[in-house]
Amino acid sequence: MPTVIETLHFLFKSATQAAFPSLSEPSIEITQSTSDKFGDYQFNSAMKLSKLVQAPPRQIAETILKHLQKEPVISKVEIAGPGFINITIDPSYLSNRMNELLHDPLLGAKKLEAPSRVIIDFSAPNTAKEMHVGHLRSTIIGDCLARVFEFSGYDVLRLNHIGDWGTAFGMLIAYMKKHVPQVLTGSQATTLQELVQWYRASKHDFDHDPEFKKNSQLEVVSLQSGDPESLKAWNIICDISRKAYQEIYDLLDIKLIERGESFYNPMLADTVAELESKGLVQVSDGAKCIFLDGFVNREGEPLPLMVQKSDGAYNYDTTDMAAIKHRIQTEHGNRLIYVTDAGQGKHFEMIFKAAEKAGYLDPSKTKVDHVPFGLVLGPDGKKFKTRSGETERLIDLIYAAVNESEKIIEKRSPEMDSKERKELAHALGIGAIKYADLSCNRTGDYSFSYERMLRFEGNTAAFLMYSYVRVEGIKRKMQADIATLLKTDKVQIGNETEKTLAMHLAQFGETIQAVERELLPNRLTDYLYGLAEKFNAFYRDCPVEGSVEKNSRLLLCEAVALVMKQGLSMLGVKTVEKM
Repeated sequence: MPTVIETLHFLFKSATQAAFPSLSEPSIEITQSTSDKFGDYQFNSAMKLSKLVQAPPRQIAETILKHLQKEPVISKVEIAGPGFINITIDPSYLSNRMNELLHDPLLGAKKLEAPSRVIIDFSAPNTAKEMHVGHLRSTIIGDCLARVFEFSGYDVLRLNHIGDWGTAFGMLIAYMKKHVPQVLTGSQATTLQELVQWYRASKHDFDHDPEFKKNSQLEVVSLQSGDPESLKAWNIICDISRKAYQEIYDLLDIKLIERGESFYNPMLADTVAELESKGLVQVSDGAKCIFLDGFVNREGEPLPLMVQKSDGAYNYDTTDMAAIKHRIQTEHGNRLIYVTDAGQGKHFEMIFKAAEKAGYLDPSKTKVDHVPFGLVLGPDGKKFKTRSGETERLIDLIYAAVNESEKIIEKRSPEMDSKERKELAHALGIGAIKYADLSCNRTGDYSFSYERMLRFEGNTAAFLMYSYVRVEGIKRKMQADIATLLKTDKVQIGNETEKTLAMHLAQFGETIQAVERELLPNRLTDYLYGLAEKFNAFYRDCPVEGSVEKNSRLLLCEAVALVMKQGLSMLGVKTVEKM
């Protein structure tokens, strides 16, 4: 079904065209009101239209209202200021929206009109390195966006562009052949932590030992040429890393398809050759580069997109050019989304512009987005570190949150069964990490604090999870047979508190559209926090048990539960039945 704002847009566009026939496609802007005193929505186009029809905005608003079809959607309109129109939605219309929502799998969100494929590149750790707190944001934000698009019916391809190729592997293989050859033959098991130590040692030797550096470079050549022994060693290293990453993905309930740099390696030579054939490549200091208008370095000199180094090696630029071509031409992505830290913003601007010049990307057919995010800071506002000054391991951070959750639950509910407490602590700890991240505007930095994110009040996962538990508690206490009520009864909006709650529920679909458009998960967290607050006001003002409106209010509770559960699910936060 169309959202409320889409319905209003249609009504006001029709009224504007009737009022001013000369305007074939009038620009219509309607927004949700920022305060209850301005009604539910505001029509904001009168001032823009005044230039086109040569009339004062207030007069334009009055003329539009004479042609506006209000019933059955609008109960009241009011002109405010120089020509804004405040719109109040009719409670009977909201009652009907609630009854439709209760039977709609999309809960009032708009159904996708045509098949569309969204490809989201997120998480992307480096092989032989541990995932740290810096990988947290890409993983959580990317997963949330994937869940939102999946809910709306998009065909979503979740890609994990792992750093699993290049010079680093030549160094590591050379070091392991010299010091721990039994690991590379598969006769001795090891862990990612040991790989990390060996990688650091190999980097030291590479920088200080010319003979080791030469051996490392030969190992890179062997690996890139497909030498079976080198490939076996590389696969062992990748498998050890993959096992460690998967533990984190399982804890966070993240689904990804691994498609690392190695996947695109066979395409690199052909990609560079094609770019050369199209006249896009210039040789600069022996390297093959693409120079794009408008991109300069700090000194004001042209900034190159280097697709092949002077020694013939390929790099991130080459891989990303091959990847964007593959995602458009082979995977047929209609929208490509890259979730990385803000520092890579210029890199992706150049990749998108180069892909356009190469003819891979047609912006009228494929939309591309870089989704940047800021840093994770410690409670002191500085870059998040362990007490020893090391970057926080992501696995340690996750288990610490679960352990902190268990302590809080044990203190709040000492009578709770141990198994039940651990399950709840797992849901709450991981939910708290995700929600704390997603509830911040991703473009800024945010401070990581267990104490703050695990509070049961304020805009936290715990508060929302508890609000859901409260809704389910009402239904359990009254032994409500929701399936039967859905057949026999209807929601009837009566007082203002019910109307406020129903209005917010009716705006769920608009929120989903906003997240898809802006790629800002905090639009959804803000909505859910507002829903929890409005439900708590309803819980305070509108008794369910023993009231004449009992069945209607039970169905309204069910609508809250459905939207809250679905919304939290899109954030990757699990709901629980008891807290």
